Amino acid sequence: MALQNNNPTKTAAWQKLTNHYPKVKDLHLKTLFNNNENRKEEFTINFNDFEFDYSKNRITKETIDTLVELANEVDLKGAMDAYFTGEKINVTENRAVFHTALRSQSNEDLFVDGENITPEIKGALAKIESFTNKVVSGDWKGYTNKSITDVVNIGIGGSDLGPDMVVESLKYYNNHLNVHFVSNIDGDHVQEVIKTLNPETTLFVIVSKTFTTQETLTNATTIKKWFLQNASNEDVAKHFVAVSTNLDSVRNFGIAADNIFPMWDWVGGRFSLWSAVGLSISLAVGYNNFKDLLVGAFDMDEHFKNTPFEKNAPVILSLIGIWYTNFFEAESEAILPYSQYLSKLAPYLQQAIMESNGKSVDRNGDRVDYQTGNIIWGAPGSNSQHAFMQLLHQGTKLIPADFIGFKESLYGDQDHHNKLMANFYAQTQALAEGKTKEEAHLDLKTQGKIDAIESLLPYKVFEGNKPSTSILIDKLTPKSLGSLISFYEHKIFVQGIIWNIYSYDQFGVELGKELANKFLKKQ
Repeated sequence: MALQNNNPTKTAAWQKLTNHYPKVKDLHLKTLFNNNENRKEEFTINFNDFEFDYSKNRITKETIDTLVELANEVDLKGAMDAYFTGEKINVTENRAVFHTALRSQSNEDLFVDGENITPEIKGALAKIESFTNKVVSGDWKGYTNKSITDVVNIGIGGSDLGPDMVVESLKYYNNHLNVHFVSNIDGDHVQEVIKTLNPETTLFVIVSKTFTTQETLTNATTIKKWFLQNASNEDVAKHFVAVSTNLDSVRNFGIAADNIFPMWDWVGGRFSLWSAVGLSISLAVGYNNFKDLLVGAFDMDEHFKNTPFEKNAPVILSLIGIWYTNFFEAESEAILPYSQYLSKLAPYLQQAIMESNGKSVDRNGDRVDYQTGNIIWGAPGSNSQHAFMQLLHQGTKLIPADFIGFKESLYGDQDHHNKLMANFYAQTQALAEGKTKEEAHLDLKTQGKIDAIESLLPYKVFEGNKPSTSILIDKLTPKSLGSLISFYEHKIFVQGIIWNIYSYDQFGVELGKELANKFLKKQ
């Protein structure tokens, strides 16, 4: 089944939204809450251990209903069916987009090009499990018969950002292995990583689908030369494994055939952490935790696939993003996790979202005349409150923000966690409500700054009406993290369908590589 090509701006629902926008654009969130004491409950979706509260957005029920009409009019359901059944929806590269198959917990057979891929997926998982258990237990020995203490993931883009983000996010669950990541072609980066490592006890995981990526191969070759200062070519097999489809090049590098893990064309790099690309995750936290990550993603897949749009968390998040991007003309979104563990979530989502939906040509091959994609940025709270939150509160730009928080901390320090979450709740309330001229006047008077009221008052007023969405999760676990990542993956898909673009190619990434190679040839 081919995706329908629907210019969203030509739909009846888009016209309804265009007519609806002037009625809503100046409504204040305080007014919306004052007029409906049940607003939070009515604009909250509960799913497993997730509470998805979108009540502090500049929307009414009519807004959501009309956005759902838009989703129906562009046949989002049909596109979802194609997405979940391995159809080649990545048309420009003639590939399926089937990363959801990697975490499927059902026993159904899944097909790409008429071939059942379920046995391959199960075989790869069994290989990850066996290898992980050998390394973690110490049974896997290096060339001097010592167990592995350190693992280095060598990759870039999707072969680095996803695994790196998950390993950092699940640091609480890490075992005794120290996992490092080398990605940048900057030689200082690789040297900083290897300078403290012992070649006798270090395992290197090279992740490259084609085994030709310049950054990855350059770093891998540098590391191999460093390794061979102490070891022999025969020892490479005990310290290097690869995740790739290019078996000949991997073998030529010196990696044993048994140490090669598969990759597939039907999985895009930035959605590949669920595959053997996530081997470093499994090594860091153990296979059982890696499996829980997959289970959590599958649970969100099932919610997305089977829930009516008006109660479907990824769909609603996506539609709200369309509302701000295409009607309020917002150009960026902030991701604000109130957990230091999620410090790499925003950079990960930058690639996932901006590389996917940063497109200006539609599925008909025509240039679009409406905004697609948006700039993703952010940092953990409460650090961000002492940095860029000023811009959200009193700047001139409308910046919708996702606040991600957890009801429980992992180490159980209730005093710290209470203060952290007090800031989480306070920021969303402050953004929504602001501070009136009268409230600011009273504050200054109470502070004894009566003589300065006239001069300071303009600076102390906050207009509020700044939108935010709260995603509150019981606890940061491998399973809940899997659901969270899957949640944002589906947002990418939905927005790409509505914008009538192909989300899963990345030709814009290739141009710079081509020119870099030309510059290199001139040197």
